[in-house]
Order: sequence, then structure tokens, then C-alpha cells
Amino acid sequence: MRDFIIFGLLFVGLTKLVHAQDFQGEATYFSKTSVRIDLSGRNIPEDRKQQMLKRMKEANERTYTFDFDRTSSIYKEEEKLEQPGNDSGGRRFGMMGATGGDYYKNIPEGTYISKNDLFGKIFLVQDSLPKMEWKLGDETKKIGNYTVYKATATKSIKRPNMGAMFRRGSDDDKNKGDEFTEKQVEITAWYAPEIPVNQGPGDYWGLPGLILEVNDDITTILCTKIVLNPKERIEIKAPQKGKVVTQAEYDEISKEKMKEMRENFRSRGGNRGGGRRP
Repeated sequence: MRDFIIFGLLFVGLTKLVHAQDFQGEATYFSKTSVRIDLSGRNIPEDRKQQMLKRMKEANERTYTFDFDRTSSIYKEEEKLEQPGNDSGGRRFGMMGATGGDYYKNIPEGTYISKNDLFGKIFLVQDSLPKMEWKLGDETKKIGNYTVYKATATKSIKRPNMGAMFRRGSDDDKNKGDEFTEKQVEITAWYAPEIPVNQGPGDYWGLPGLILEVNDDITTILCTKIVLNPKERIEIKAPQKGKVVTQAEYDEISKEKMKEMRENFRSRGGNRGGGRRP
């Protein structure tokens, strides 16, 4: 039913500890995004197509650590070791997805700080937390030792338009401004009332219990391990180094970088496809 294995969740501590004022937790989440791109008909050798698709798939499978308390949290991607002989191409295709770098939430203030690495330049995106109108349902299931409840909401999601980047076309086609696509999707979340914090992975929050799983149209984020009140106290700090921008400013910068990346790819593709010779 799933493409990955749900690991057993580790429960540490008694229920009364959950209600302690200094309650903390640390969790691990696995995120998987489906790659939807059609390279058929492109002037790319078949072995190269398969290599690109494999790298894009690997770039969109990530593991995150999530430290949280009642008021704040930090969501960090675990670094992957590059395989021998691999360049960073696949990572480049996955780097601008829905989930970016370190993501810090301050619930009482309703703000977030996201640390994003965009082609080697660090940005600190500071803005108001997105609010979702959750609809609570009665459906339940088990994730590890926890009974979780279903909640749904709609959300506008903006993603890089990878198909446009690979599409060959005239100069006019290149200037259509289609580096990103945006659409309304239904979000399904599963939360655990046994862990009474309104926290969740990435920019998800606002439910009466920790969100252990969340799905949109192409991405699934699943909690694979959780420890409540670990022996060593967790220090939750907001990211601090990087150029400070708003979300709207960062989106515009990303759009320009995607356009540049798309045009560079098309230029290289044209040369391989028998363009002008020097």
C-alpha cells in the first residue's frame, strides 16, 4: 500500500510528562515526492534520460529531524553523502521543492523562518505562518503505537515547472513566465491527540495533536520515530545566517533562477543536438 516501510515509533515517558511545562520531543520524518516529468521526444539519449530520472527520484526522497516543544519547533533535513561518480544534478532538480532547508516555527507569534540554499546562496525567509482551515474527521488508523485522526484542508502549492524547463521551443516560448505552476490541492493530515501540541513537519501545524503524517497530491511526509522528553534537553534555535527576505521576495528570486537554469539547459541541449559548430 505504501512505497516505504513504516518504522515502529518509540514512546518514551509517561502520559503525565506530556503535560509538563517543559515538555519536548524529537522526531524523524521521511519525505517522498513523486517525479512527474515526461522526457519522451526530447533530444536526450535514453541512458541519460534514465540517469536523470533516477537522480530526480533520489533527490526527492529525504529524511528530516524535527525538534519541538509547546511553542516552537525546528525541522531540518539530514544531509546525504554523495555517491561516488555522482554530480549534483539530481540534487539540483529537488532542491526547490515544497520542503526546503531548516524551517523554524514560533507558534505564539505566528511566524516562521526558513533557511534555504538556492544555488549556493543562503536566504532566510521570514514571514507569517500560513493558516489552514482544517476539517476534523472521525476516521482513525494506527501509526506505530499511536492512534491518529484524519484532518483535511485545501492549500495553494507552488512548484517548479520541470516540464517547461526541459521543453525545447522558440525564444518567444522561453519568455512565457512558466517557471512555476500553482494550484489548489487537498491536504490530508493524520494527527495524534496523545501528543497535545499543535506542531507538524515543515509549514504544517494547527491541529490538536502532533501531525505524524501528511499528504498532498505528490508528496507524503511520514514520522518514522519519535522520542518524548529525551534525557538531554533540546535547544531549539531559529536559523540566523543568510540574506533576510520575505516569502514573496524569495519566490521572485527563485523564479529568476529557474528561468536561468531552464535557458542554460536548453542551450546545452541545443549544442548536443547538432547546433552550430565553432
